[in-house]
Amino acid sequence: MQKKAIAIIPARYNSTRFKGKSLALLKGKPVIQHVYESVRKSRSLSDTIIATDDKRIFKAVQDFSGKALMTSSEHRSGTDRIAEIAKKLDYSIIVNVQGDEPLIKESMVNDVVELLSDKRAHIATLVRKIENKDELADKNIVKAVIDKEGFALYFSRFPIPFNINMENDTIYYKHVGIYCYRRDVLLSLTKMPQSPLEKAESLEQLRALENGFKIKVKETKDETIGVDTPGDLEKAEKWLNTYL
Repeated sequence: MQKKAIAIIPARYNSTRFKGKSLALLKGKPVIQHVYESVRKSRSLSDTIIATDDKRIFKAVQDFSGKALMTSSEHRSGTDRIAEIAKKLDYSIIVNVQGDEPLIKESMVNDVVELLSDKRAHIATLVRKIENKDELADKNIVKAVIDKEGFALYFSRFPIPFNINMENDTIYYKHVGIYCYRRDVLLSLTKMPQSPLEKAESLEQLRALENGFKIKVKETKDETIGVDTPGDLEKAEKWLNTYL
């Protein structure tokens, strides 16, 4: 019998903007350990695995008694990396949690798995309302536009929607680094070539939208800080010191 859901956390060492960020210490623990320990608490998962192509990350995971599998070093993206693992495992739902999201919570994992109870949805993800205007101009923070039924219309590094009338009541959402896929959808997507919009924005989720897959979205109230730079690591440390 096919098991329901597993979380696979892709982690690589040679990040362009922050080399070795998965192993950077945050309150005395590697960033990847924060992610793993939070995710594995989820009641919606049967298992949690870290997928990496780097022996340093693999060893660090072993050191904190986590589960890790080695993958090819040829993958273009984290999605391709988790697909390599997903092919070998008998799960109907695959949760992709980015290895640089140390503030992720188990409730967020539960939310994305629950979203796939909507049979129209192929993929699920989360957004959070943007409250700091500085985030609108930050190209590392991906913005999302959603329809009335909770499906994604578009994702962009540009502040969308563009407010032509300069109204103050426009709500902006930022994308949170977690996805939930039906297994067959994940494997299909990774076989498809990069789409034009994906190349333009450097956003993988646009490949799904361009190929007709529906992405169900839920708003979360929980803050997340993706660690893309050393400055982001400082922000995450400050947040943990303030709120935990």
